[in-house]
Amino acid sequence: MIAKSQKWVVGALATAFGVLLATIPEPAEAQPRADRVIVITLDGVRWQEIFGGADRRLITGRDGGTADTSLTLDRFWRDDLDARRRALLPFLWGTVAERGMLLGDSTRGSAVRVTNGMRFSYPGYNELFAGAPDDRVDSNDKVPNPNVTVLEWLHGQPAFAGSVEVFGSWDVFPSIFNVGRSRLPVNGAGLPFPTPTSERERIANQMTEWLPTLWRAARLDAPTMAGALEALRTRRPRVLAVLLGETDEWAHERRYDLYLDAARRSDDFIRALWETAQSLPEYRGRTSLIIATDHGRGPTRDWTDHGRDVPAAERIWMAIMGPEVTLTGVRANQPATQSQFAATVARLVGQDWQSARVGAAPAIRISGAER
Repeated sequence: MIAKSQKWVVGALATAFGVLLATIPEPAEAQPRADRVIVITLDGVRWQEIFGGADRRLITGRDGGTADTSLTLDRFWRDDLDARRRALLPFLWGTVAERGMLLGDSTRGSAVRVTNGMRFSYPGYNELFAGAPDDRVDSNDKVPNPNVTVLEWLHGQPAFAGSVEVFGSWDVFPSIFNVGRSRLPVNGAGLPFPTPTSERERIANQMTEWLPTLWRAARLDAPTMAGALEALRTRRPRVLAVLLGETDEWAHERRYDLYLDAARRSDDFIRALWETAQSLPEYRGRTSLIIATDHGRGPTRDWTDHGRDVPAAERIWMAIMGPEVTLTGVRANQPATQSQFAATVARLVGQDWQSARVGAAPAIRISGAER
């Protein structure tokens, strides 16, 4: 009788202990550290369209060169500000602005300024990726960049070796990233896959050859987008930079309708790139996204122009989203400079660009915990 009682007590205690253990939560898995970044630039996109959507004054034949004003109004014009900018940039406003941060709304004290004084592409890309302006970079000529960019520096780190790729739509990018010195894989002209190894790559090359050639130094963005998406799917680099250019080309041609159309397609490409990254285990939950432009443009009828003689072209913008970004939404009273972009790219993968580049601007504050 006593033995049976002891067995019952032991059994009851074991059952109770088992129930207690079952109620203790398992230790939470450590969140993966953010260690991958997708870098996007949209050449010459004004802060006015980013924060205000389509400009009604430019959806005209005279000032905007719009071929079909009715069609353009139907696609991009909305009386409501939020609806208007979502019509143009649905991913930026539906996802990035809600989960990440937008800088550059001059009406809210968060202007982002170009500091190189040139206000055109090569100096702008140098400032973006080197982290400081350089008076020696004063043209768009194909001169190898004397400055080491943050992408070249990352490419030289053991943890990133062979895992940094650049796709662009302008044939000056190999010079901007000085491929002779950096050995960075930079695709900036011609076919997206110079040596195709799959049927998908061969099809992308064929489609590129079937597209019209509209500009001597720049190609349409579709091949750039195709190349970058395929690199993400197959090679899965830790740092992927995609530098789109149609927006600037159409602006120079005073085609506001096609400028808007290029911006809208760029937004959809960024969405596809981001969703593809989130579908891959190497990227899910550990990838950041940073978007910017190389220069601004004129504010009214001179919207086609930029450069030394267009002071308004110093105003640009940035957007940042990722696991460590806690300062979200359209930032107010948080000004920044173009030169902070490089250190921010490095910061998003846990690296310190300022320690490597004397005189580089600091990273943008992306977290409320930072001072």
